[in-house]
Amino acid sequence: MSKIARRKFIQLSAVAAAGYLAQSGREAWADDLPHLTADDPMAMAMKYTDDASSVDPASRANPAADQNCSGCALVLGNDGDAWRPCQIFPGKSVAAKGWCSVWAPKP
Repeated sequence: MSKIARRKFIQLSAVAAAGYLAQSGREAWADDLPHLTADDPMAMAMKYTDDASSVDPASRANPAADQNCSGCALVLGNDGDAWRPCQIFPGKSVAAKGWCSVWAPKP
């Protein structure tokens, strides 16, 4: 085995080991995630609220009274869950009845 092949083997082994150690071993569920709060800096920047009915529809970029997190394309999880993961707020779950300024309709 040449030195170049040995180096390549060690590099690939290190990358594989790092990937294995970084993998959590299970999926994160919305129940495992902390709930996003309105005083979170990212939530404040995105004008997040747990209750979409408290936001004036006229103040939204795309005014519509029926906008909430459960109807947003960026929210993951199962329909009917009260709290679900959101792509905008990684590591936190959002209220299905919530709203933020990044709201986008499901296709």
